Amino acid sequence: MFASIEQTVAQLRDQQYLCDRKLATVAFLALHMRKPILIEGPAGVGKTELAKAVAAALDRQLIRLQCYGGLDEAHALYEWEYGKQLLYTQILRDKISRLFEGVGDLHEAVEQLHLHEDVFFSEHFIVRRPIFQAISSPDPVVLLIDELDRAEEQFEAFLLEVLSDFQVTVPEIGTVKATTIPYVIITSNNTRDLSDALKRRCLHLFIGYPNEQRELDILRMKVPALQETLATQVVAVIRRLRALELRKAPSISETLDWARALVLLNADALTPTLLEETLHLLIKYERDTQQVNERLPWIVESLQSRSPPEASAAETLLHPPARPAEPDVNYLEQRRQEHTARYFTSYRGRTDGRTGG
Repeated sequence: MFASIEQTVAQLRDQQYLCDRKLATVAFLALHMRKPILIEGPAGVGKTELAKAVAAALDRQLIRLQCYGGLDEAHALYEWEYGKQLLYTQILRDKISRLFEGVGDLHEAVEQLHLHEDVFFSEHFIVRRPIFQAISSPDPVVLLIDELDRAEEQFEAFLLEVLSDFQVTVPEIGTVKATTIPYVIITSNNTRDLSDALKRRCLHLFIGYPNEQRELDILRMKVPALQETLATQVVAVIRRLRALELRKAPSISETLDWARALVLLNADALTPTLLEETLHLLIKYERDTQQVNERLPWIVESLQSRSPPEASAAETLLHPPARPAEPDVNYLEQRRQEHTARYFTSYRGRTDGRTGG
């Protein structure tokens, strides 16, 4: 139970999740106001990890709905086990046949079947998907709707209806209303804009890349075997990589993976050679690799020995050196034409670039 902002920070820290007061305030208010949290930010900055930490801190089950293109209501709410229904029908075939003995016509048979159809459309044959699981759970749970921006807008509209009333209607069973409101966390990687209607119903939180001191604290907590000097160098390199205009900047999760890899390599400090050999753990696209290679001398400068960063309200912005200018195609074509004209008019007997006769 999050009794205060300070206790929220402490409980999340106990779950190996470092957060500031802004994030802890939103987590605290979401619990007591019973409102969903919409967390936006780059991939790998700890949005999903926050849901796991909250579930562990509150001692609740975590139910996760991973969104993707084509996700529909059936995969989010419930489905009927048609195979199981068919199996039971085959097993009970004799009893079903005796049920229709003496039935006169088709209408009477349909009426007789209607009296018993709830046998095969009952709780016994329903498959509860994540949203239905969270709503029908007798105990409080944490519902994580992960990467909602990957789903279509139609599913987002459906989600608005569910989150407003926290109830689900199954035509064959009836309406199931949540006995305990789940703690809902919705995440987005900003691949598309979410609707204003959804944002209005949620407490909004943006999680970006941490500052230098916080990322160093995360490294110390998550990778305790990492040498202090090496941790400082790792953070310095990561910050310079993020200052570049990369298609995919290294996130916190990639920083941790790189740090664990360096521990496995028994590294005490980063060297230019080791940096080049392990950069593929951080850079995911060929275009980014080319840009990093062009700025490698500037990145290597961060490996110089330095003291751990001091926490400050505002950090110094990193400015990478300008990339070599791409040649102007139009200018090169103009120069080629001028060179051609001079070449052909240089022969004796030629005027205005034409041969004489």
